[in-house]
Amino acid sequence: MTTPPVRARDLGFLLHDWLDLEALLAYPHFRDHSVETVDAMLDIAGRVAADTFLTHYKAADSQEPHLVEGQVRILPAIHQALAAFAEVGMFAAPFDAEVGGLQLPQLAYSAAMAQFMAANVATSAYPMLTTGNAKLLVRYANEALVKACALPEIEGRYFGTMCLSEPQAGSSLADIATRAVPDGDDGLGARYRLFGNKMWISGGDQDASENIIHLVLAKMPGPDGKLIPGTQGISLFVVPKVLVPGSDYAGQRNDVVVAGLNHKMGYRGTANCLLNFGEGAHHRPGGLAGAVGYRVGGVGQGLPIMFQMMNSARISVGLGAAMLGYRGYRLAVDYARDRRQGRPIGGRGGPPIAIIDHPDVRRLLLAQKAYAEGALALVLYCARLVDEELHGPAEGRDEAASLLGLLTPVAKTWPSEWGLAANDLAIQVHGGYGYTRDFDVEQLYRDNRLNPIHEGTTGVQGLDLMGRKTLKDDGASLTILRHRVTATVERARRLPALADFAHVLDVTWARIGALVGHLKAAGDDVASLAQATSFLSAFGHAVVAWQWLDQAVVAGSLAVTDDPDETAFRAGKLAACRFFFETEVPRVDVWLGIVGRRSDLTQTFDPAGF
Repeated sequence: MTTPPVRARDLGFLLHDWLDLEALLAYPHFRDHSVETVDAMLDIAGRVAADTFLTHYKAADSQEPHLVEGQVRILPAIHQALAAFAEVGMFAAPFDAEVGGLQLPQLAYSAAMAQFMAANVATSAYPMLTTGNAKLLVRYANEALVKACALPEIEGRYFGTMCLSEPQAGSSLADIATRAVPDGDDGLGARYRLFGNKMWISGGDQDASENIIHLVLAKMPGPDGKLIPGTQGISLFVVPKVLVPGSDYAGQRNDVVVAGLNHKMGYRGTANCLLNFGEGAHHRPGGLAGAVGYRVGGVGQGLPIMFQMMNSARISVGLGAAMLGYRGYRLAVDYARDRRQGRPIGGRGGPPIAIIDHPDVRRLLLAQKAYAEGALALVLYCARLVDEELHGPAEGRDEAASLLGLLTPVAKTWPSEWGLAANDLAIQVHGGYGYTRDFDVEQLYRDNRLNPIHEGTTGVQGLDLMGRKTLKDDGASLTILRHRVTATVERARRLPALADFAHVLDVTWARIGALVGHLKAAGDDVASLAQATSFLSAFGHAVVAWQWLDQAVVAGSLAVTDDPDETAFRAGKLAACRFFFETEVPRVDVWLGIVGRRSDLTQTFDPAGF
């Protein structure tokens, strides 16, 4: 058996010591679970991840998906891994029992998925998208569509996708041109024929599942026969690859054609497709043109509904980015312990020492630890907020939802940017070897380079945070966050080793609050939004600083132990917190200064100057 890709103590500290999973399991919704059952599930996840996902990590990178007579073929080892994933109930884990799920808390499920993503993020993309797809259907689709499409996904027999982007539109969904024409009704509900092209569709085709359920954004024609402009005209449709039971055309191949595969820098095991809907030369159900689809939700409600899956996917992207950074960090630690080179500073004789004994290498490792473990903590914190919002005491649900909304762009972006930075440093620790394909850190970097791009680029997330979540918000969510930060500050002040950091954190958040007040008073949102990415950088670092201090308070408050491994573990947490405050928090003032100056350079500079 291969060693699990995530250290059990790392997950154990975050779940049990810091995020208090036991208190979460006291919610009535999770009454069938206990700490023991969750730990058993995590142990199973670690073993399956190590034995079936990690083992083909390199092969999936070198043997990419390919087209054979219009069908995408993926590495057989991916089939086997996903079958094992389904066999142990991982597709079903986060769903309610009434739809065949295991009703596991999102926090526990995210911890399980962390192990699969650390082992093989490309293979993990298939179940990540499938569970998000099924969750949306369970919440918004009619009973017939849930039975025909979502339940097989929960069983792991069907896989799912999200089809948003188009070649000409990219992230500007208001500009999509895929159209949906009414085509009557059948046993699955209101039926439509779809025509258009979708780009960058992860899992858009593959040969590992019985069927593929596409969730497609498209526009319907208005009374004048023209597509309704803007986002108001967008509706959401279920478009199966093979028409499902309940359809008038059950069993027929739908008019969805793979027009090509995108050849990526990383994530190569995930088939990424250009799909044509309603333009195939064959496979026309009923002899009619167009891909058969069924509307989910009301007319014009496609984007608000789809945002549920998009926001869930953004947090999942953050988790994947964190775990790529984490695995690179652990590989760098192992390499630094084994690699012997050079002598101590000031020393001239004696044998070479392990490079981990060089201060600069320790600096690189501490930075990776701060980034990777900080990113994982952030995403798991958000997973707990999901559980609080959906299943916690009624009086706390709105607060959890508000805070989750504020933190979602941070949870997507901060791990994506700084997990990638950790991978860069992992290569540096390996030296020239890290730049070769013989060591995984090269591939981990390439895989992680996607995460600042997909599910909304860093710039898009910055606009979301500064625009919708800050400038246009009434301040309630920021107030909730500030109260939680203050609670951490008060606890940290009682611990001498952390008191100075508590003061720094308090001052940092006061500066953020003052800047937000200044920007709102200025009233020039255009000028402020031009600096949205710098604001996101500052805000994200301040959030992670808060969470590192909160973890340090917990680590410093645990009962004294004689176990040297446990003592070293806790010392590592405290050192990472210190490193973050000494090295990373000073960046926040620089970013806030950029935002506060509201420079007009990027708005007024003539592009001809490039």
